[in-house]
Amino acid sequence: MRLADSSVKRRLITKSSDANGRETRYMELWGITDSGKVRQQNQDVFKILFDEEKAIAVLVVCDGMGGANAGDVASALAVETFMHHMGRYIENIGNQDDIAAKMSDAVHAANRTVYEKSIRGNKYAGMGTTLCAAVSTTDGEVIISIGDSRVYYITPDNITQITKDHSVVEDMIDRGDLTRAEAMRHPNRNLITRVVGTSREEAADVFFLNLSVGEHILLCSDGLTDVVMDDEILAELQRGGSVRKNCEKLVELALAGGAPDNVTAVLFRK
Repeated sequence: MRLADSSVKRRLITKSSDANGRETRYMELWGITDSGKVRQQNQDVFKILFDEEKAIAVLVVCDGMGGANAGDVASALAVETFMHHMGRYIENIGNQDDIAAKMSDAVHAANRTVYEKSIRGNKYAGMGTTLCAAVSTTDGEVIISIGDSRVYYITPDNITQITKDHSVVEDMIDRGDLTRAEAMRHPNRNLITRVVGTSREEAADVFFLNLSVGEHILLCSDGLTDVVMDDEILAELQRGGSVRKNCEKLVELALAGGAPDNVTAVLFRK
């Protein structure tokens, strides 16, 4: 079992074979985070865990609340707690429903850890973090999300946002008070309605996928999607190349666009 974190840029490649030595699975993963053009501190954190023998990958991205105290502490705690629980769970991996339940348990544990630290004193009061994560096995993929960090499903011809932003503008869109284009310019577009760590209990959304060979999952913070449009993300992946180059280019696009926030992209290709 191997683990990569956001302290360095890492590319992880693994192959597995059946009893006759034939290759049965190929995974390529890359994660990169950047503080951006404006922020002095990077409150984004990601981790990647994979088990080569079982062909299991676990990916998580957290974006600490930039306007609150100790957002970097919240995101680091959430990632560490989530991965600690998932690391134990994948020793006895089950079906997709079981994985979803275990991911929900891991998010609950992360929420409790961040919340309990936040109420210990003013230094951490009000801190919180988004969390989005994916688990890929030979049976398919399970996605979990809370906040406005996103997970995208990308095929050679299309890009689909799998997760739903827990934000003020998303609620306004749902009510018909705002169009998607108007939301991009709304002054409250970065106000989040649900995050890890600001209350004793928070519910996360769960989604199921089944990637085919050559398809991607992208996990990212809003520092990427606030600057780089979905069609630009798709166009970059359509150019081909390694997931390393794709991730680096996406971050470069965000930086070229001003990158007012921290930028994180974690890409998985089956």
